[in-house]
Amino acid sequence: MEYHIDFSETREPVTAQPGDTVLEALLRAGVPFPHSCQVGNCGTCKCELIEGEIFELPYSEHALSEDEKAKKHVLACRAQVWGDVKVRAIDIEGISLGPIRSLRGRVISLTQLTHDIREVRLSLEAEGGALAFAAGQYAQVEFAPGISRHYSMANTPDEIDPVFHVRHVPGGRASAFVAEKLKVGHGVRVTGPYGSSYLRQHHAGPVLLVAGGSGLAPIESILRTLIPRANGAAILLYFGVRSEKDVYHETILRALAASYDKLRLNIALSEQPGRGRRNGLLHEVIAADRIDFCGYMAYLAGPPAMVDAVSGIVVQMGLEHRNLHADAFYNQP
Repeated sequence: MEYHIDFSETREPVTAQPGDTVLEALLRAGVPFPHSCQVGNCGTCKCELIEGEIFELPYSEHALSEDEKAKKHVLACRAQVWGDVKVRAIDIEGISLGPIRSLRGRVISLTQLTHDIREVRLSLEAEGGALAFAAGQYAQVEFAPGISRHYSMANTPDEIDPVFHVRHVPGGRASAFVAEKLKVGHGVRVTGPYGSSYLRQHHAGPVLLVAGGSGLAPIESILRTLIPRANGAAILLYFGVRSEKDVYHETILRALAASYDKLRLNIALSEQPGRGRRNGLLHEVIAADRIDFCGYMAYLAGPPAMVDAVSGIVVQMGLEHRNLHADAFYNQP
Protein backbone atom coordinates (compact mmCIF):
# COMPACT_ATOMS: atom_id res chain seq x y z
CA MET A 1 0.00 0.00 0.00
CA GLU A 2 1.18 3.51 -0.81
CA TYR A 3 -0.04 6.92 0.30
CA HIS A 4 0.44 10.32 -1.28
CA ILE A 5 1.61 13.59 0.18
CA ASP A 6 0.28 16.66 -1.59
CA PHE A 7 2.93 19.25 -0.75
CA SER A 8 2.45 22.93 -1.62
CA GLU A 9 5.95 23.28 -3.10
CA THR A 10 5.90 20.31 -5.50
CA ARG A 11 3.95 19.92 -8.73
CA GLU A 12 3.15 16.26 -8.21
CA PRO A 13 2.22 14.37 -5.02
CA VAL A 14 5.05 12.55 -3.26
CA THR A 15 4.71 8.81 -2.58
CA ALA A 16 4.89 7.60 1.03
CA GLN A 17 4.92 4.15 2.60
CA PRO A 18 2.74 3.42 5.66
CA GLY A 19 4.62 4.65 8.73
CA ASP A 20 6.87 7.06 6.82
CA THR A 21 7.11 10.47 8.33
CA VAL A 22 6.29 13.40 6.07
CA LEU A 23 9.96 14.42 6.23
CA GLU A 24 11.26 10.96 5.29
CA ALA A 25 9.00 10.78 2.24
CA LEU A 26 9.83 14.30 1.04
CA LEU A 27 13.59 13.84 1.43
CA ARG A 28 13.47 10.47 -0.32
CA ALA A 29 11.73 12.20 -3.24
CA GLY A 30 14.51 14.80 -3.40
CA VAL A 31 12.47 17.68 -1.98
CA PRO A 32 14.87 20.08 -0.13
CA PHE A 33 12.60 20.39 2.90
CA PRO A 34 14.12 22.36 5.83
CA HIS A 35 15.13 20.09 8.70
CA SER A 36 17.83 19.65 11.30
CA CYS A 37 17.62 17.27 14.30
CA GLN A 38 15.01 14.90 12.76
CA VAL A 39 13.86 13.78 16.23
CA GLY A 40 11.42 16.53 17.21
CA ASN A 41 13.66 18.77 19.28
CA CYS A 42 14.49 21.77 17.11
CA GLY A 43 11.22 22.70 15.38
CA THR A 44 12.97 23.35 12.06
CA CYS A 45 10.64 21.14 9.99
CA LYS A 46 7.31 22.75 10.88
CA CYS A 47 4.59 22.61 8.25
CA GLU A 48 0.83 23.06 8.18
CA LEU A 49 -1.41 20.01 7.96
CA ILE A 50 -4.25 20.97 5.59
CA GLU A 51 -6.00 17.60 5.53
CA GLY A 52 -5.36 13.91 6.02
CA GLU A 53 -4.49 11.41 8.74
CA ILE A 54 -1.18 11.40 10.61
CA PHE A 55 0.16 9.94 13.84
CA GLU A 56 2.36 12.32 15.82
CA LEU A 57 5.47 10.78 17.39
CA PRO A 58 6.77 12.29 20.66
CA TYR A 59 8.59 15.64 20.39
CA SER A 60 10.01 18.35 22.63
CA GLU A 61 7.52 20.77 24.17
CA HIS A 62 9.73 23.61 22.95
CA ALA A 63 9.63 22.52 19.29
CA LEU A 64 5.96 23.39 18.76
CA SER A 65 3.99 25.97 20.73
CA GLU A 66 0.35 25.64 21.75
CA ASP A 67 -0.51 28.52 19.41
CA GLU A 68 1.15 26.69 16.52
CA LYS A 69 -0.69 23.46 17.34
CA ALA A 70 -3.96 25.41 17.26
CA LYS A 71 -3.07 26.50 13.74
CA LYS A 72 -2.61 22.80 12.74
CA HIS A 73 1.16 23.14 12.49
CA VAL A 74 3.00 19.82 12.81
CA LEU A 75 6.61 18.67 12.74
CA ALA A 76 7.33 16.85 9.48
CA CYS A 77 9.88 14.60 11.21
CA ARG A 78 7.28 13.48 13.80
CA ALA A 79 4.22 13.21 11.53
CA GLN A 80 3.78 9.59 10.43
CA VAL A 81 1.62 9.13 7.34
CA TRP A 82 -1.31 6.73 7.61
CA GLY A 83 -3.33 7.96 4.64
CA ASP A 84 -3.20 10.57 1.91
CA VAL A 85 -2.28 13.95 3.37
CA LYS A 86 -1.94 17.53 2.23
CA VAL A 87 0.65 19.79 3.83
CA ARG A 88 1.76 23.36 3.22
CA ALA A 89 5.15 24.95 3.77
CA ILE A 90 5.43 27.61 6.47
CA ASP A 91 8.99 28.81 5.91
CA ILE A 92 8.95 29.48 2.17
CA GLU A 93 12.41 31.05 2.36
CA GLY A 94 13.75 27.76 3.70
CA ILE A 95 12.12 25.72 0.93
CA SER A 96 13.71 27.89 -1.76
CA LEU A 97 17.27 27.14 -0.62
CA GLY A 98 19.36 24.76 -2.66
CA PRO A 99 19.96 22.97 -4.88
CA ILE A 100 21.59 20.06 -3.05
CA ARG A 101 24.77 19.02 -4.85
CA SER A 102 27.43 16.36 -4.35
CA LEU A 103 31.00 17.57 -4.91
CA ARG A 104 34.39 15.92 -4.72
CA GLY A 105 37.28 17.57 -2.95
CA ARG A 106 40.42 17.03 -0.89
CA VAL A 107 41.77 18.05 2.50
CA ILE A 108 44.11 21.06 2.23
CA SER A 109 44.76 21.71 5.94
CA LEU A 110 44.16 20.22 9.38
CA THR A 111 44.37 22.34 12.53
CA GLN A 112 43.96 21.19 16.13
CA LEU A 113 41.60 23.70 17.76
CA THR A 114 41.25 21.99 21.15
CA HIS A 115 42.18 18.63 22.66
CA ASP A 116 39.21 17.03 20.85
CA ILE A 117 38.21 19.43 18.02
CA ARG A 118 40.01 19.47 14.68
CA GLU A 119 39.48 22.02 11.92
CA VAL A 120 39.22 20.42 8.48
CA ARG A 121 39.64 22.71 5.48
CA LEU A 122 38.77 21.40 2.02
CA SER A 123 39.30 22.40 -1.58
CA LEU A 124 36.56 21.32 -3.96
CA GLU A 125 37.26 20.21 -7.52
CA ALA A 126 37.17 23.12 -9.96
CA GLU A 127 34.55 21.62 -12.27
CA GLY A 128 32.18 21.20 -9.34
CA GLY A 129 32.37 24.85 -8.39
CA ALA A 130 31.89 26.30 -4.92
CA LEU A 131 29.38 24.85 -2.45
CA ALA A 132 26.50 27.34 -2.41
CA PHE A 133 24.93 27.61 1.03
CA ALA A 134 23.50 30.06 3.56
CA ALA A 135 25.44 30.87 6.72
CA GLY A 136 24.43 28.35 9.39
CA GLN A 137 23.77 25.39 7.10
CA TYR A 138 25.53 22.03 7.08
CA ALA A 139 26.66 19.33 4.64
CA GLN A 140 27.22 15.60 4.64
CA VAL A 141 30.96 14.94 4.49
CA GLU A 142 32.07 11.48 3.35
CA PHE A 143 35.67 10.71 4.31
CA ALA A 144 35.66 7.10 3.08
CA PRO A 145 33.01 4.60 1.90
CA GLY A 146 30.53 4.17 4.74
CA ILE A 147 32.20 6.86 6.87
CA SER A 148 30.27 10.10 6.72
CA ARG A 149 28.55 12.58 8.98
CA HIS A 150 26.78 15.95 8.90
CA TYR A 151 29.01 18.91 9.77
CA SER A 152 28.23 22.62 9.70
CA MET A 153 30.23 24.99 7.53
CA ALA A 154 32.34 27.36 9.65
CA ASN A 155 33.33 29.52 6.68
CA THR A 156 31.11 32.22 5.21
CA PRO A 157 29.22 31.66 1.92
CA ASP A 158 31.61 34.11 0.22
CA GLU A 159 34.65 31.96 1.05
CA ILE A 160 35.36 29.23 -1.48
CA ASP A 161 37.03 26.56 0.69
CA PRO A 162 34.62 24.73 3.06
CA VAL A 163 35.76 24.58 6.70
CA PHE A 164 34.43 22.19 9.36
CA HIS A 165 35.02 21.83 13.12
CA VAL A 166 35.05 18.10 13.90
CA ARG A 167 34.86 17.03 17.54
CA HIS A 168 36.12 13.55 18.37
CA VAL A 169 33.04 11.81 19.79
CA PRO A 170 33.59 8.54 21.70
CA GLY A 171 32.30 5.72 19.50
CA GLY A 172 31.90 8.00 16.49
CA ARG A 173 33.30 6.38 13.35
CA ALA A 174 33.58 9.57 11.32
CA SER A 175 35.06 11.69 14.10
CA ALA A 176 37.53 8.93 15.02
CA PHE A 177 38.61 8.72 11.38
CA VAL A 178 39.19 12.49 11.32
CA ALA A 179 41.09 12.44 14.61
CA GLU A 180 43.28 9.42 13.89
CA LYS A 181 43.57 8.80 10.15
CA LEU A 182 42.68 11.85 8.08
CA LYS A 183 45.66 13.44 6.31
CA VAL A 184 46.20 16.46 4.07
CA GLY A 185 45.50 15.42 0.47
CA HIS A 186 42.85 12.86 1.44
CA GLY A 187 39.89 12.78 -0.98
CA VAL A 188 36.38 13.51 0.32
CA ARG A 189 32.86 14.02 -0.96
CA VAL A 190 30.65 16.87 0.25
CA THR A 191 26.87 16.81 -0.28
CA GLY A 192 24.59 19.69 0.65
CA PRO A 193 23.55 22.15 1.76
CA TYR A 194 21.05 21.07 4.40
CA GLY A 195 19.30 22.70 7.34
CA SER A 196 17.20 25.79 7.88
CA SER A 197 18.91 27.29 10.93
CA TYR A 198 20.52 29.81 8.61
CA LEU A 199 20.90 33.59 8.68
CA ARG A 200 17.67 35.37 7.78
CA GLN A 201 18.79 38.23 5.55
CA HIS A 202 15.53 40.16 5.90
CA HIS A 203 15.84 40.65 9.65
CA ALA A 204 17.16 44.11 10.56
CA GLY A 205 16.79 43.92 14.34
CA PRO A 206 18.88 42.48 17.19
CA VAL A 207 20.28 38.96 17.01
CA LEU A 208 20.98 36.31 19.65
CA LEU A 209 23.66 33.71 18.87
CA VAL A 210 24.20 30.71 21.17
CA ALA A 211 26.91 28.09 20.59
CA GLY A 212 27.82 25.03 22.64
CA GLY A 213 31.20 23.40 21.93
CA SER A 214 31.75 22.77 18.22
CA GLY A 215 28.36 24.39 17.64
CA LEU A 216 30.52 27.49 17.29
CA ALA A 217 31.11 26.49 13.63
CA PRO A 218 27.71 27.53 12.18
CA ILE A 219 27.38 30.38 14.70
CA GLU A 220 30.73 31.82 13.63
CA SER A 221 29.66 31.56 9.99
CA ILE A 222 26.47 33.45 10.82
CA LEU A 223 28.31 36.05 12.89
CA ARG A 224 30.97 36.80 10.30
CA THR A 225 28.33 37.04 7.57
CA LEU A 226 26.06 39.20 9.72
CA ILE A 227 28.47 41.87 10.98
CA PRO A 228 29.06 43.67 7.64
CA ARG A 229 25.29 44.12 7.19
CA ALA A 230 24.13 44.50 10.80
CA ASN A 231 23.76 48.31 10.50
CA GLY A 232 24.15 49.00 14.19
CA ALA A 233 21.81 46.26 15.45
CA ALA A 234 22.77 44.58 18.72
CA ILE A 235 24.33 41.11 18.55
CA LEU A 236 24.58 38.94 21.67
CA LEU A 237 26.89 35.91 21.46
CA TYR A 238 26.98 33.24 24.16
CA PHE A 239 29.64 30.53 23.74
CA GLY A 240 29.53 27.71 26.28
CA VAL A 241 32.01 24.90 26.94
CA ARG A 242 32.87 22.63 29.86
CA SER A 243 36.29 23.98 30.87
CA GLU A 244 39.07 26.33 29.83
CA LYS A 245 40.71 23.69 27.65
CA ASP A 246 37.56 23.57 25.50
CA VAL A 247 37.60 27.29 24.60
CA TYR A 248 38.75 28.01 21.04
CA HIS A 249 38.74 30.84 18.49
CA GLU A 250 38.60 33.36 21.32
CA THR A 251 41.10 35.62 19.53
CA ILE A 252 38.89 35.61 16.43
CA LEU A 253 35.73 36.32 18.43
CA ARG A 254 37.32 39.18 20.37
CA ALA A 255 38.64 40.69 17.13
CA LEU A 256 35.12 40.60 15.72
CA ALA A 257 33.80 42.26 18.88
CA ALA A 258 36.47 44.96 18.54
CA SER A 259 35.44 45.57 14.93
CA TYR A 260 31.73 45.87 15.77
CA ASP A 261 30.96 47.65 19.02
CA LYS A 262 27.38 46.36 19.16
CA LEU A 263 28.61 42.77 19.57
CA ARG A 264 28.63 41.51 23.16
CA LEU A 265 30.63 38.34 23.74
CA ASN A 266 29.96 35.97 26.65
CA ILE A 267 32.10 32.87 27.20
CA ALA A 268 30.76 30.51 29.85
CA LEU A 269 32.32 27.47 31.54
CA SER A 270 29.92 24.88 32.92
CA GLU A 271 32.20 22.57 34.90
CA GLN A 272 35.04 24.66 36.30
CA PRO A 273 35.37 28.30 37.32
CA GLY A 274 37.55 30.43 35.07
CA ARG A 275 38.98 33.86 35.72
CA GLY A 276 37.13 36.42 33.64
CA ARG A 277 34.59 33.84 32.48
CA ARG A 278 30.88 33.42 33.11
CA ASN A 279 30.14 30.24 35.05
CA GLY A 280 27.19 27.90 34.61
CA LEU A 281 25.13 26.21 31.93
CA LEU A 282 24.24 28.45 29.01
CA HIS A 283 20.54 28.67 29.78
CA GLU A 284 21.40 29.71 33.36
CA VAL A 285 23.85 32.36 32.18
CA ILE A 286 21.33 33.76 29.68
CA ALA A 287 18.52 33.75 32.26
CA ALA A 288 20.72 35.68 34.71
CA ASP A 289 21.07 38.53 32.21
CA ARG A 290 17.30 39.22 32.31
CA ILE A 291 17.14 40.42 28.69
CA ASP A 292 13.87 41.06 26.90
CA PHE A 293 14.26 39.09 23.66
CA CYS A 294 11.17 40.53 22.01
CA GLY A 295 12.19 41.54 18.47
CA TYR A 296 15.30 39.35 18.42
CA MET A 297 16.16 36.68 15.87
CA ALA A 298 17.90 33.72 17.55
CA TYR A 299 20.25 31.05 16.22
CA LEU A 300 21.30 28.12 18.43
CA ALA A 301 23.77 25.31 17.72
CA GLY A 302 25.30 22.61 19.90
CA PRO A 303 24.35 19.62 22.08
CA PRO A 304 20.64 18.73 22.14
CA ALA A 305 20.28 19.27 25.91
CA MET A 306 21.73 22.77 25.59
CA VAL A 307 19.58 23.64 22.57
CA ASP A 308 16.45 22.39 24.32
CA ALA A 309 17.16 24.24 27.59
CA VAL A 310 18.12 27.51 25.90
CA SER A 311 15.12 27.32 23.57
CA GLY A 312 12.80 27.10 26.53
CA ILE A 313 14.35 29.95 28.48
CA VAL A 314 14.62 32.47 25.62
CA VAL A 315 10.97 31.94 24.68
CA GLN A 316 10.07 32.60 28.31
CA MET A 317 12.17 35.78 28.06
CA GLY A 318 10.11 37.16 25.18
CA LEU A 319 11.52 35.60 22.01
CA GLU A 320 8.84 34.83 19.44
CA HIS A 321 8.87 31.11 18.68
CA ARG A 322 8.94 31.74 14.93
CA ASN A 323 12.21 33.67 15.36
CA LEU A 324 13.99 30.71 16.97
CA HIS A 325 16.26 28.68 14.66
CA ALA A 326 18.13 25.75 16.16
CA ASP A 327 20.63 23.13 15.02
CA ALA A 328 21.06 20.34 17.57
CA PHE A 329 24.27 18.30 17.15
CA TYR A 330 23.27 14.68 17.65
CA ASN A 331 26.07 12.12 18.02
CA GLN A 332 26.14 9.72 15.10
CA PRO A 333 27.98 6.40 14.78
